[in-house]
Amino acid sequence: MSVSTLLISCTDRTGIVAALSDFVATHGGNILDADQHSEPPPPEAGLGSTRHAPSDAACGGVFFMRLSFDTSAFVLSPDETRQALGHLGKRFDLDWRLYDESHRPRLALLCSKTPHCVYDLLMREAMGELPGDIACVVSNHDDLRGAAEHFDKPFFHVEVTPDTKPQAERELRKVVDDHGADTVVLARYMQVLSPELCAAWSGRAINIHHSFLPAFVGARPYAQAKSKGVKIIGATAHYVTADLDQGPIIEQDVIRVTHRDSVQDLVRKGRDIERQVLARAVQAHLEHRVLVHGNRTIVFR
Repeated sequence: MSVSTLLISCTDRTGIVAALSDFVATHGGNILDADQHSEPPPPEAGLGSTRHAPSDAACGGVFFMRLSFDTSAFVLSPDETRQALGHLGKRFDLDWRLYDESHRPRLALLCSKTPHCVYDLLMREAMGELPGDIACVVSNHDDLRGAAEHFDKPFFHVEVTPDTKPQAERELRKVVDDHGADTVVLARYMQVLSPELCAAWSGRAINIHHSFLPAFVGARPYAQAKSKGVKIIGATAHYVTADLDQGPIIEQDVIRVTHRDSVQDLVRKGRDIERQVLARAVQAHLEHRVLVHGNRTIVFR
């Protein structure tokens, strides 16, 4: 089966779903999965910055949709499909992206010394649970070279210092580009990316961190959490932006803890939740289930 996935966002108006369904059916396709979400405009802002559709058809607010369809018998070539969607996009003022699901995305894993997220993603790929291929592992330390080599992945040590950071980022970007990585996963990569690199990887770089922010900033957050008697710890996966740890959130989760948990227990449980949250975020991204809208996401399950 040949499958394509279409992601769209636009000003909400009547007829969008009917037009897209008719487009697929008319050209010999078959809808496999369809999910949609509409949001009304903020009362105080009207449609805000959202582009307006013609007033006689506009419903107001914003419309989001993920449409997956079988193209095995599609009568249009990929180029013709995009051209036809372009005409449909102009009619409804759509912001759209079309993905060919026969293309397996390629990932670059960025890491430092902490191994749990790197091992988890490498193991998921080895077990056939990752909808993509890990192309390389890159680190500013040499500690996880053995992990990469165990899974037969190219490993690159790109040292970063305050004086060499611009040069290191150029090398880092070259490694990612040379290995054809569509997605960059910061699997506990303990370096702040420059605004330039954040812009270059906009919408395709995913980070993971604990969910204590902004309450417990800096070193030893789990020790800080223990001293404050927290009852819930968690993790957040988000797209990387120039605003540190403030990018659009893809996935979050929490786990309860008690006074009986030591700092080491909190760290261990934190690692567990980080692995799960990062894996779910990466999977949603690779399956084209995420639409970024402003500084938040619409994630179709």
